[in-house]
Amino acid sequence: MLRYFIKRFIAMIMTVLVITTLTFVMMKVIPGSPFNEERGTNEAVQRNLESYYHLNEPLITQYAIYLKSILTFDFGPSIKKPSDSVNAMLERGFPVSFELGITAIIIAVISGLALGITAALRRGGFLDYAAMSLAVLGISIPNFIMATLLIQQFAVHLKWFPAATWTSPVHMVLPTAALAVGPMAIIARLTRSSMAEVLTQDYIRTAKAKGLSPVKIIIKHALKNALMPVVTVLGTLAASILTGSFVIEKIFAIPGMGKYFVESINQRDYPVIMGTTVFYSVILIVMLFLVDLAYGLLDPRIKLHKKG
Repeated sequence: MLRYFIKRFIAMIMTVLVITTLTFVMMKVIPGSPFNEERGTNEAVQRNLESYYHLNEPLITQYAIYLKSILTFDFGPSIKKPSDSVNAMLERGFPVSFELGITAIIIAVISGLALGITAALRRGGFLDYAAMSLAVLGISIPNFIMATLLIQQFAVHLKWFPAATWTSPVHMVLPTAALAVGPMAIIARLTRSSMAEVLTQDYIRTAKAKGLSPVKIIIKHALKNALMPVVTVLGTLAASILTGSFVIEKIFAIPGMGKYFVESINQRDYPVIMGTTVFYSVILIVMLFLVDLAYGLLDPRIKLHKKG
């Protein structure tokens, strides 16, 4: 077990290093400078700004400074907002993004499992077709299109929910729904196919022959094995939810990390781009690691290390 954790820890560090290096390279390959759009800035002032942010240094020096900021988790001030540090932006924006993301994940998992189990138990019936039709619809529509449709129908047309901001639980409904629909649909389809297969197994027939109640058979015997494919994609789905929240936050004017990330790309604000990329990379890699651990909990036959 210890050997497994050491190997995974090293792999996680290498993954973060690769991601951060690629981010650095892509920022430098794209033509332009953060100060190109500054109006009324003469060349001397621009050179001073580039010197202050080490943009006039050789690339290897800039990369070393970049790695130091990652190791110390101090990304310095924003280029476009010098009075505001990247760390302060993370402290302000991440709790909002986390609240949105974790709420969407919980809703997607619960509703996806409910739809998938219902469809599997009523295969070929109306509920099966209805649930899978909703799943196909959810997979087909991108979250930013779904967000626009929800705003148009429930905020503008029916006026049931506010269209933007993040100040009360009512404001959470539309952005959370827009973010959760796609993952919910994927989970529903996986659960339906997996549960349908599990219900045909011999041990399920034996449980029925023993007179166990349908609820007990589903919860105690079928659901645990049916969850394996769902857990397999859960890490990827969580990643799509967290990164997809950037666009949703921008659409709904939510003061999370999406606001800073989208603005930083448009403005070529290097410290903000690097800070948010590193921060979310670490979170997603840790989540994938937790998914691997969940395998062993759901199925004892899966070992995290080899004996001998």
